[in-house]
Amino acid sequence: MDGTVLVADDDRTIRTVLTQALTRAGCKVHATSSLTTLMRWVNEGKGDVVITDVMMPDGNGLEMLPKISEDRPGLPVIVISAQNTIMTAIQAAEAEAYDYLPKPFDLPDLMKRTSKALEVKRRVPTTPQADGDRPDELPLVGRTPVMQALYRLVARVMNTDLPVLISGESGTGKSLISKEIHDFSDRRTLPFVVVTASDLTDIEGPARVLAKAKGGTILFDEIGDIDDEVQARIVRMIDGPGEHAPRFIATSQSNLADAMDKGTVRQDLFYRLNGATIHVPSLRERVDDIPLLVAHFLSRSERDGAPMRVFSSEAIELFRAYSWPGNVRQLENAVKRLVLTARAEEVSLPEAEGVLGSQPQAGPLLGGEDTEKLSASVARHLRRYFDLHGNMLPPAGLYQRILREIEMPLIEIALDATGGNQAKCADLLGINRNTLRKKITDLDIHVTRRRKLM
Repeated sequence: MDGTVLVADDDRTIRTVLTQALTRAGCKVHATSSLTTLMRWVNEGKGDVVITDVMMPDGNGLEMLPKISEDRPGLPVIVISAQNTIMTAIQAAEAEAYDYLPKPFDLPDLMKRTSKALEVKRRVPTTPQADGDRPDELPLVGRTPVMQALYRLVARVMNTDLPVLISGESGTGKSLISKEIHDFSDRRTLPFVVVTASDLTDIEGPARVLAKAKGGTILFDEIGDIDDEVQARIVRMIDGPGEHAPRFIATSQSNLADAMDKGTVRQDLFYRLNGATIHVPSLRERVDDIPLLVAHFLSRSERDGAPMRVFSSEAIELFRAYSWPGNVRQLENAVKRLVLTARAEEVSLPEAEGVLGSQPQAGPLLGGEDTEKLSASVARHLRRYFDLHGNMLPPAGLYQRILREIEMPLIEIALDATGGNQAKCADLLGINRNTLRKKITDLDIHVTRRRKLM
């Protein structure tokens, strides 16, 4: 790499790591913990690429992007942030950031993106920033790679006119994502209309819906549950939207491609809605986000006047081990219940067990049908993971990450099944007991307080 990189981050360790890595790669580096200093360097004409954190001691890095764009058109800015919400990704996209990475980031990945930023002469659009208030935070939060990929995908499709098909299990937040796509898009001042089959049962239904939308966004909620006659009306509505064409979004719990093959969803409707596909992961696919979500719901309850609560580490581990068939919505309801019923500020393990004891369990972990082979289900999830990265490859080290994703639940479930007896577990898995112990340590699996939930 050849060029000068400006680094702004209040974490000294990150500044040191980036400075050393970029210098070894051949770059000149100016690093600072101050946005004021960063903006002075930008105004002085220094730097070919900017790497900046969001939350800095003297301001917000995202709020500086319009000023950087005004003062130095074409200067690429890569945003790195520990504020891992969908709003951060959307704000970065709206502010015309060259790229966005969540913390903790993969250093080789960041170096690759920096190299591309140095090579590309980027033309920055002159679209003005939209007015209007923004919520301080959104309930779509998560640090896991699958959620970060979801944020980036939402940000990319937000201001396109492509139809969007959002799939995922009940309670994952499909309708919420569709609303946020509208609220953060150029159509935010126009109506957002949710349409069900009952709205289109008569021949005049499509015309009424289009008149109500007025060029905004139309959401078909659970499109797979709509009968063939109404589906045909939707096709005609999409083909002839009138003078003020709205944007069409559809949600579905089922796999519409499979439903099309079975004849329950029309082919012409599927291909019209399948402009951009967003899959919302189940909570089982991102268990590392559970502590973050619990903290979010506790904070929201406290803001609403509920007593202050914290979860014990044992209660959190129990929540991580549960299958959550109702996904984030079920998790939120469980947290609300514990906020009201806990006897002390700290929610204990027995109290968490009492709430989960009355909850249902999920079906197969990987979400496939009972007849689906494990290899086919894994392949389907891997293809989805690659698709979520769009034109970019996933971060390096994929082989080990995938092995870890499979190995960890296998060992945890085997330990549950054997009551935590490592000798029996090793025999069940067909591995040496010392090998099992090493894997438990390497994978940071907690065995002393495990509870059987299945």
